Amino acid sequence: MSKTYKIAVIAGDGTGPEVVKEGLKVLQAVGKKYSLKYELVDYDLGGERYKQTGEILPDSVVDELRKVDAIYLGAIGHPDVKPGILEKGILLRLRFELDQYINLRPVKLYPNVYTPVRDKKPEDIDFVVVRENTEGLYSGSGGFLKKGTQDEVAIQTSINTRKGVERCIRYAFEYTRKRNKENKLTLCGKTNVLTFAFDLWERTFNEVAKEYPKIKTDYAHVDATTMWFVKNPEWFDVIVTDNMFGDIITDLGAMIQGGMGIAAGGNINPEGVSMFEPIGGSAPKYTGKNVINPLAAICAMGMMLEVIGEIKAGKSVEQAVIKALESGKIKSLGAGKMGLSTSEVGDLIAGIVAG
Repeated sequence: MSKTYKIAVIAGDGTGPEVVKEGLKVLQAVGKKYSLKYELVDYDLGGERYKQTGEILPDSVVDELRKVDAIYLGAIGHPDVKPGILEKGILLRLRFELDQYINLRPVKLYPNVYTPVRDKKPEDIDFVVVRENTEGLYSGSGGFLKKGTQDEVAIQTSINTRKGVERCIRYAFEYTRKRNKENKLTLCGKTNVLTFAFDLWERTFNEVAKEYPKIKTDYAHVDATTMWFVKNPEWFDVIVTDNMFGDIITDLGAMIQGGMGIAAGGNINPEGVSMFEPIGGSAPKYTGKNVINPLAAICAMGMMLEVIGEIKAGKSVEQAVIKALESGKIKSLGAGKMGLSTSEVGDLIAGIVAG
């Protein structure tokens, strides 16, 4: 008897519901083609709920989300809510509560997509960043002394545990092995300055590497990594790094692959519940105009299918996105510049999936 997947949907704020709608449209086409059974459970988490009720993320909802197969997220961020409240209260809390210790970010240039990196083609920009997602500077350790005075002190501490570092690095080695492209894994850090945290990262990386003799390994300082993203992105296959550096370099990665409109990511718990989302924000100025680019949300849905084990179905979504871009019908990835509306892009890709 085939499994019925339970998928939690958090459409969120701004244009989130619009892009999620198109992702679910493509999921419906995939479901029909591959006989996938799924149940959607909607959650109205986000700015409007917070404004109306004062609730951000009830404990009861967290408990429910522990029991689903995956979470599909649109966007979090409301212009009437102070920045940080929703992001910390929903996104970061879910990452920590559900122990989504891997942030997975493919950086891939698709056909007919503009990149600001001159003379680089799709075969040159195709790598993956594995970012540690529950420790580092984002763990919330620190505080103030004499806040609001001339003697104020602010301390933010980066927490790196052997367990947290090792499980991230092991995931990266396994991912590199399964990806089987260049079979090369790069540790991105700052060993010359952050001599405690990245001593732990480097020692652990070198120890785990001994178990993967077929994987080539190297190291790059984070500042050099940003330069090489622009100069020689073809050097990279898989990169593993800490929470803060991963946050920064993946945004640069999004730009060289064509922008936030095509960038998708996964917050992964390999043993539990994972969450998938477009990298771009809620873009409130475009809300309700049917002009926002849904490709990142559609790609995130494809990632979701692959991670829950429906690899053939997930890859069919990416192939449909590639065919849609190759067709030339999508003129640009920018909001209002695509040549098609948000819903028309969803229709196009769903149609390609259906065949």
